[in-house]
Amino acid sequence: MMADPGDRPSDASGGLVRHIPVLLSAVLEALAPVPGQIVLDGTFGAGGYTQALLDAGAQVIALDRDPHALESGDAMVERSGGRLSLHAARFSELDRFAPDAGLDGVVLDIGVSSMQLDTPERGFSFRADGPLDMRMANAGVSAADVVNQLAVGDLARIFNFLGEEKQAGRIAGAIVRRREAEGAFETTRDLARLVETVSPRKAKDRIHPATRVFQALRVYVNDELGELARALYAAERALKPGGRLVVVTFHSLEDRIVKRFFQNRFGGVEGSRHLPQPVERPSIFTRHGKAMVTASAAEAEANPRARSAKLRVGVRTDEPAGEPDMSIFGLPKLVPLNSINV
Repeated sequence: MMADPGDRPSDASGGLVRHIPVLLSAVLEALAPVPGQIVLDGTFGAGGYTQALLDAGAQVIALDRDPHALESGDAMVERSGGRLSLHAARFSELDRFAPDAGLDGVVLDIGVSSMQLDTPERGFSFRADGPLDMRMANAGVSAADVVNQLAVGDLARIFNFLGEEKQAGRIAGAIVRRREAEGAFETTRDLARLVETVSPRKAKDRIHPATRVFQALRVYVNDELGELARALYAAERALKPGGRLVVVTFHSLEDRIVKRFFQNRFGGVEGSRHLPQPVERPSIFTRHGKAMVTASAAEAEANPRARSAKLRVGVRTDEPAGEPDMSIFGLPKLVPLNSINV
């Protein structure tokens, strides 16, 4: 499941969360930063990982596509003494910022940030009413554009594949009927109320009925799965031999992408009954430590967002970067964002 269960605040349901870097000790252990190294933080957010890397003496290149995160990071840049540069960019293009000699590490914390959730006007939350937006970069197609334009089948596919919503078809149909009868959806609570009428909340339910729909819209509007897949290949190109790629995910779809990437890049013999000869894939990465690290009981109790977090690590070998192969991820074929009118 993608949604974080329970009424406690979560990145899926849109509750208010105080920013605490997730799996920070494990991230630092995996990256092992030391003075003189250059590490790229592809998801700057509130700067939790970046600050810890600076404290360890590393030089940090940080990226974020959210202009609000960039503004809040200005003070950290000033305090860094020249060891931090902060750029407006998607992490899928992180290799553009790598030095010629390559990076010593890349860290990616995938998903929505607590600052985005805490700002009703960003439209990520249905607990506090706001415009139906959800755009991390404050540009492009919004969630309102999606629910007010797409056909029933297209909406159902988004809710089904990206939100794992069992009532996807019924909810999509209700959205189209409502907008045709009463006009466009404009606010988060407007959409959340509609979803709740289609799939009423029962006493035993641990999450709001709109949780998965909102999550699916956010993932779709920001092309989060495609961005993650492209970022993994960008990190492969940007890391020097021995450099480490550390990825923290929070949902099954994200973790599956990271897992499949590493399985493919760890190399080995690949064969099937359909192939006459086994295929030897080179080891572009090697595994570091456990295949997957999760939060301790103490961290999960102190930081609810950490309960669903998974960390995976790969160490770059001296093999040349391979050709990107998006087919290994099994990403769903959905309506292209650029076909929606803004």
